[in-house]
Order: sequence, then structure tokens, then C-alpha cells
Amino acid sequence: MDPSPEDAKLVTLSRATRARTGAVAGAAVRDLDGRTYAAAQVALPSLSIAALDLAVAMAVSSGAQGLEAAAVVLDGDGSDVSLDAVRDLAGEGVPLLVADPSGVVVGARRS
Repeated sequence: MDPSPEDAKLVTLSRATRARTGAVAGAAVRDLDGRTYAAAQVALPSLSIAALDLAVAMAVSSGAQGLEAAAVVLDGDGSDVSLDAVRDLAGEGVPLLVADPSGVVVGARRS
């Protein structure tokens, strides 16, 4: 599956964030104004936040009113990635691309 150039940017941001931090997962979202937000999974003894949830939280805290698309980079097929935060902000139908650590899209889902 070849993503559009804008969706490929989300995969690139997710991948770079994951690599830079050494996290298990990286994610990025694009809001309705075209702004992007990237985040890595947080795994501290007192705090755990999924990468996609954190990217959505960053969008919300910046005033985003909705999302156009999202991407997650991780090992595996992404079937265990929760879309609840995406749905809370943007409703149903937001596409999520799932890519492996090399940036190859291995799946897609909708919120």
C-alpha cells in the first residue's frame, strides 16, 4: 500500500520519533488545519501513555478541532492499537496507517 504524500509524512514523523527516543512505538496525527503532531510511547514507572494517545493529546492541547489522519510505527500489525482517543476527538472514519520500523505500511484501519 502506497500512502499519499501527506500520509507518508505522518509515517516518516512517527518513524523518526520512535527512532530518536528508542520507544516501542511512534505516532503522528494531522489535524483539520494540516498541522502535524508526533509522539513516542511513554513508559515510566508512574506513567504509561500510548504513542497515538499522546499525539492526540498534543493536538487537543494545541486547539485541534478534529483529525484528518493518523499513523503508528511499531513492531507488529497494530491490531492492539486503541483508536479511542482518535474517535473522541474526530469521530468515526479517521484513517490510521500502521507501519513497521522500516516505514513500510503493513496495514490500515479506521476509527
